Amino acid sequence: MLRYLPFLLIIALTIYAFVDCLNTPEEEVKHLPKVVWVLIILLFSIVGPVVWLFAGKKRVAGVAGPGGGRARRTQWVAPDDNPEFLKSLRDEQDAKDAKDAGDAEKDKDKD
Repeated sequence: MLRYLPFLLIIALTIYAFVDCLNTPEEEVKHLPKVVWVLIILLFSIVGPVVWLFAGKKRVAGVAGPGGGRARRTQWVAPDDNPEFLKSLRDEQDAKDAKDAGDAEKDKDKD
């Protein structure tokens, strides 16, 4: 079984690089047109994907903020990590509680 491992790793690397190349916007591709990169990845099984990963795409280096901490996120944030979303949930819950309290007061007045 282990004798197949190198072949599986090469195939996995090629597939990863191929999909990464296809999903990369044209303006982020460096040195060559995207079509040429796809051909290089597919024709040169080990060298092509490795060269794509190191030289074919603009990579953004993570730059720490002024406090030395993590840089501010500019990408999508999961709802449970998004403070704005959590605040909106609290506001909705407060509004619902206020409405329920008002409805209960009206029911009490009717009795």
